[in-house]
This record gives sequence, C-alpha cells and structure tokens, in this order.
Amino acid sequence: MIASLAEYRESLRQFSPRVFIDGERIESVPDEARLQPGINAIGVTYDMASDPELAPLMKAVEQETGKTVDRMTQIDRTPDDLLKKLEAVRIMCRESGCSQRYLVHDAFNGLYQATKKCDAEEGTAYFQRFRDFMIESQENGFNYAIAMTDAKGDRSKKPHQQSNIDTYVHVVEERADGIVISGTKAIVTSAPYVHGFLVMPCRAMGPEDRKFAVCGVVPVDAEGVTIVCRPSGRPGEDAAVFSKRYGQTTGVVIFDNVFIPHERVFLNGETAHSEDITKNYATHHRQSCIAARAGFGDLLIGAGALMIEANGLDCDRHAHLRDDMVELIKIVEGFFATGVAASIYGQKDGSGNIMPEPVFSNIGKLLMATQIYDMHRLAHTVSGGLIVALPGPDEDHNPETAGTLSEVLKGRDDIPASQRLQTARLIEDLTASNQGGWYSVISLHGGGSPEAMKREIWRNYPIGEKKEIAQQLMDRDLAERADGKPADRQPGRCCTVGCRVPDFLMDGEIGKKSAAE
Repeated sequence: MIASLAEYRESLRQFSPRVFIDGERIESVPDEARLQPGINAIGVTYDMASDPELAPLMKAVEQETGKTVDRMTQIDRTPDDLLKKLEAVRIMCRESGCSQRYLVHDAFNGLYQATKKCDAEEGTAYFQRFRDFMIESQENGFNYAIAMTDAKGDRSKKPHQQSNIDTYVHVVEERADGIVISGTKAIVTSAPYVHGFLVMPCRAMGPEDRKFAVCGVVPVDAEGVTIVCRPSGRPGEDAAVFSKRYGQTTGVVIFDNVFIPHERVFLNGETAHSEDITKNYATHHRQSCIAARAGFGDLLIGAGALMIEANGLDCDRHAHLRDDMVELIKIVEGFFATGVAASIYGQKDGSGNIMPEPVFSNIGKLLMATQIYDMHRLAHTVSGGLIVALPGPDEDHNPETAGTLSEVLKGRDDIPASQRLQTARLIEDLTASNQGGWYSVISLHGGGSPEAMKREIWRNYPIGEKKEIAQQLMDRDLAERADGKPADRQPGRCCTVGCRVPDFLMDGEIGKKSAAE
C-alpha cells in the first residue's frame, strides 16, 4: 500500500511508459524534472492520508470489504461520505492547487453505479470485474488517469461519421481473451505519472456507435500506448513560488492496437449504458471540482490578505479593499455551498451508491467555471500592479541592485520587503502567469464545458413542478371569477392529494415517492 509521496514516486519505477514532452522522449518519468510538480501534487494525497491528524478525513471504511481505505478510492454511500470527500478535496487542493487523484474517486463511484445497472439490464458481468479491480486498487494504492475525453474530430458528427475514426477510441478486434482498442484520448489529466488509464466513453452512443462504447483498464506502459504531454507547473523557475513545487500536466494519449483482457473490460458495445458512465462520472466529478477550486480560492484569499497588509493597507479602514475581499470570499464560499447542498440532498440508487444531487452539482461547477475569472480579477485588484511589474527573483541577490530594491519596494516597516515580494510573486504565479491562465481554462472546461452543465441543470431541474405551483396559484384565484365560470381545481387544495411532508424529511432519502403518492 502506497503511503507517501516518496513511495508513490518509487512505485512509478515499475512502469516504462512511452512519453514525449516538447518533442523529447522521456526516459524516466519519476526522475523527469518537468513532471515533478505533478508527482508532488498527487503525493500530497498519500502524505495527508498518512497524517494521524488528517487520517479520519482522508480515510474511510469501504463497505465492500470492511477495510480502511484511502477516501479517494472509497464508494460513497451516505451524505456524510459526500461531505467528507468534499472537505478532503478542498484541503488537499489548498496545498497542491489540484491534487488530481479525486478523479479516480469520481470514476470509481460512477462505474460502480453504471456497471451494476448494465448487468441488471443486459445480463453482463461487468460489476464483479469492476469490483475486483476497485478492491485491488484500494489495497495496492495504485493511481489511474481518467481517459474519457476523445479527440472528437468534427464536433458536428457522431463517432462513426468521422473521416478519421481514430479521433475516438474504439474496439478494432474481439478476441477470445479480450479486446483490442485504437484511437485517441485528449486532455488526460496526470497522464504520464500514473499506473494506468481508466478508458471511458465521453458521450451517449447510438446503435451505430457500438464499437465506440468501450470502457476498461490499460496499464500506463501497455504496448501500443503513446503519451504526448506538457510539463507540469513551472519547474525550475524561481519566480514560480507555487508552481515550481506543485502543478499538473495534461496529455494526449494515443492507443494503437492496445489489448485489454476481459477481466479489465467494463463496457463493450452496450451503447445504452455509455451515457450512464459519462453522466455518473460527470456528476461526481463536478462536485469534486467545486471543492478543488474552493481550495484554490483559499490560496487566493490568503495571498490577497497578506498582500494588503504588506502594502500597508487595512480592510477595516479601506472599504474598497474590504468590499473586494468580501466579494472574493462570497464567490468561493458560494459555489462551495452548492457542493454541500449536493451532498445533503444526495441521491441513492439501486447500486447502494449515493450520487451528489445533479442540479446543485452542476450549478456549483457552472458558477466556479465562470467566476474563476472574477476570482483572478479581485486578486489583482487588492494586490496592485506590483505582481506583474516586479523584477525577477535574481535581482534579489544582485549585489548592485538588491540593497536598493529591498528598501524602496518595502511597504510596512514591520514587514520585510522579501515577504512582500514573495507574496506578489505568489499571486502572479497563481493568476497572471501561464500557469494562472491554465487554471482559468481548466476551471472553465474541466469536467465538461459550461454548455454541458447547463444541459444537465435543465434536464434535471423540476420545471414541471414549478409550473404546477404557478398553476395552482392561478386556479385558486380563478375559483372566485366574476363571470361565474368554474375553476379548474377545487379551491383550497394545493395539490391533488393534499399537503405532504417533503420526501427527505419523511424517509431520509431523496428521490423516493412520499407515502401520499
């Protein structure tokens, strides 16, 4: 069982993936400097789970086995599980920016639901396969990248209509012992520094797309796998106060006739269930993203407050700064609150899993996706232009300039210039560098585009119920019509069966019909 950053890095030596960065073949992933910030960020999840003070939050008892496991691999079964996962992700990401490993949690929970449903409706045996793999992962601590987003090609066309079929991963051969897949997955988070890939469909598939409806596990160094990625963070840059230590890479993963044995296949042609995998994963993941960016927001709030102090200002005396800080706090805690609501109103299904309530999950992710730009703007406003005008850190040690700079760039007398400069560079790194821009885009599109969230909100929101409320109000008013025509409904009744206690107060579970129904 992997229990620390050091052990995680060492475990990667068991694998020899084919990885390229900036046109160069990487010989050893765990030793590659350009990938260390990403490895460090994932290592935070293992270190925190081993911390006695944090372990009660970072670990959980898996009902399937009765064993204590890392919360990032646990199946959620109660609102409390969802709340603790939410808080755990926030704590990890306020340290690492993005701990990445919560994607595994979200995929495990989505597949737990989807494979059980597929077995019940199609007579397949995917659930037991997935369960065996999940328990194995819980025991050995291996980490997996979620290879969901296909390259997609022409977005106006379905997978089978693409001129280049390899823009989607698909089955190219059925064998007695397994299947062979080819195609391309893009935007695969942490692709080079994991133990393997959970290959999953990224959309609902129709009957013509049967060979694209595929899900399974592939080792990171499986024959036929090529990973083309970018560096994680800003390794080696002294000005990168945060991202020289922590970061995240995304990669394009090319599968060229890659074999998956049957015991690692969790969907193969059952097109009606490809959407279940996608939707379930997305709902779990969007709630986790809420917590991840709340952790990032904690960094911005803290850095902004430090910068205001270093500048010699005070929010109690300077109302405009207080207002901007409160606005930043409102944004961060506002979208985090939707994650809490999604936990409390979580929906159980026949698998025994509890899924975050989809409307709150998607609203929270939509708020975060668009308000990340406001978060950056507010951090810039309270910090001042020094965050991008500051000379590079080499000048801090230049004997010809360091003395003068330390005097003239100091703010408050009781705060050293070095602290003010370091805080300014932290805010630049988080919001105004290429890494800051990366955080903006990944917040906007990670876990699905805003359009995907809007579609899910509209699909799940009870518009009919709201129409009924309005209709009932008009019906009661119409009962007293001057023209003598009868009202559509008996007056004094708010619904056809009388008033009722909300479902979740009556039986503790969302989604069940009340006794009155």
